[in-house]
Amino acid sequence: MASASSSLILFAADSSSSARIFSINTSNKLPNGVVQFKRFISPQFGIQNPKTIITHVSSPSSYSVVVGAASMTTEASAKVIDGKSVAKDIQGEITAEILRMKNEIGVVPGLAVILVGDRKDSATYVRNKKKSCESVGIKSYEVCLPQDCREEEVLEHISSFNDDPAVHGILVQLPLPSHMNEQNILNAVCIEKDVDGFHPLNIGRLAMRGREPLFVPCTPKGCIELLHRYNVDIKGKNAVVIGRSNIVGMPAALLLQREDATVSIVHSKTKNPEMITKQADIIIAAAGQPNMVRGSWIKPGAVLIDVGINPVEDSTRPRGYRLVGDICYEEACKIASAITPVPGGVGPMTIAMLLSNTLTSAKRIHNFS
Repeated sequence: MASASSSLILFAADSSSSARIFSINTSNKLPNGVVQFKRFISPQFGIQNPKTIITHVSSPSSYSVVVGAASMTTEASAKVIDGKSVAKDIQGEITAEILRMKNEIGVVPGLAVILVGDRKDSATYVRNKKKSCESVGIKSYEVCLPQDCREEEVLEHISSFNDDPAVHGILVQLPLPSHMNEQNILNAVCIEKDVDGFHPLNIGRLAMRGREPLFVPCTPKGCIELLHRYNVDIKGKNAVVIGRSNIVGMPAALLLQREDATVSIVHSKTKNPEMITKQADIIIAAAGQPNMVRGSWIKPGAVLIDVGINPVEDSTRPRGYRLVGDICYEEACKIASAITPVPGGVGPMTIAMLLSNTLTSAKRIHNFS
């Protein structure tokens, strides 16, 4: 019979209906009887960090291990990386700094947001950003334009905000309508006010050693900040970024590289993505595919940052759907050492980093330290 606990696992050589038998060959000259192994089979058989495994040796050259269908493989063991809590702490820090700035030089940071069209998700994002600005003391400016407005109208508003000394950050809510040239519009934002970090000069500086961007894109910056605040060692680690978008994947890979990680990027044309992610100590998933990363993709003890936020049908929910990430949380939490939830992980950090970038811009423009 097999019994298990979190600190000691006892396995006999006989099997039962609740056990699986694995044969392991060894060249070691072992005596018949009971011997102990420490952490020897855990990576191979999915046992999460057993301190001791006791098995029966049937011969000097081979032995069998009976692994119970135990609680060890069903209980969540990963630490939850609470982005909501961290974002709240950061917003508290920002609030205090804005108050100090206002008291000492009489300046309040200002953020302008341009929304084109009537997408409900975009309108929600803008509303949340405005609410967050108010909560920390940033003055918000908002322009809402119709779906069929001309590109020149958007450019005119950007030019106006570029010249407005009360505005320290400009954000154009994406996506834009299909008849507009997104590249032209983003490039029109003054680089000193590009708090989204999407200007090509900011991205170029991010990619170059020895150069510093004025701003880092908010979502990737939030991912790295979570790793720092949870004391995750990045230097020398194998990191995999899933997705290569200009908004998240590519800048996230550049940031990890700046932290001296060894970085691989998995994308839609990658062969054997499971094999690549299985080697990762850190995974940042930003592919926009619900539950794409399964438990079999994950190295035991890896740290997982899930950027994905995908609606999936769920008739038990009032809205008829629920939100899930790119990582299958139910499987991953049994294997990883730490993981961000969806929602409540990266999402709150994105807005916190936008507020942080806006404050940084105001301090730079007014030479306040």
